[in-house]
Amino acid sequence: MNDAHTSGQGAGDLGRRAAHRRASLGLTREEVALRAGMAPGYVAYLEEHPPQLSRWALYRLARALQTTEDELLGVGRDAAPGADRTMVPDPELRVLDPEECMRLLKTGGVGRVAFPVEGEAAPTVLPVNYVVSGDTVVFRTDPDGVIAAHADGYVAFQVDRLDGAMSEGWSVLVSGRARRVLDPAELTALRALAPVRPWAGGDRDACVRIVPTRLTGRRIRAHGD
Repeated sequence: MNDAHTSGQGAGDLGRRAAHRRASLGLTREEVALRAGMAPGYVAYLEEHPPQLSRWALYRLARALQTTEDELLGVGRDAAPGADRTMVPDPELRVLDPEECMRLLKTGGVGRVAFPVEGEAAPTVLPVNYVVSGDTVVFRTDPDGVIAAHADGYVAFQVDRLDGAMSEGWSVLVSGRARRVLDPAELTALRALAPVRPWAGGDRDACVRIVPTRLTGRRIRAHGD
């Protein structure tokens, strides 16, 4: 076996990174294979072809090379999410029921609210920090801003968590009616919810509540995981 060969014409980015890391450690393919519990021929194949790895195989290879899965996948190298899908098996798509959508929504964080603006041909979409209160979505915004000016009406609200490198993640879409919260007692209760911090910072004391009328979602997982 020609162990000096570290990349082939058909090699994928993961294979090149693995070969470069192995060479920097001064390891042979046989030594990496022993550490990872793989056949030497399989290690050679991974280095010379665009591989399809399960999470467990990727984990073992990363451990054998004394690095991380993210380093082998090139996470954080300015690649667009989902742009490189040669490293993992074809993903499976599953439709989520409303109960699972709500469970995922309750993790909180950052979502995107989409709403119509008079005179604009397309909806405006802006990121906001949110929290779920009861079965409603709540966020804060600038009382004089574009969201507050168009908060009373039907909107769409999307939240997702995506791992482009592993072709995994989920997305939930809320369709519902948004309204400014004006009742003083209701405002006091909502402002006590610590996670409701405005995305853009600053003085954003207007609270908006979205009452869902429809919840839809999808989850993508690497095939065979």
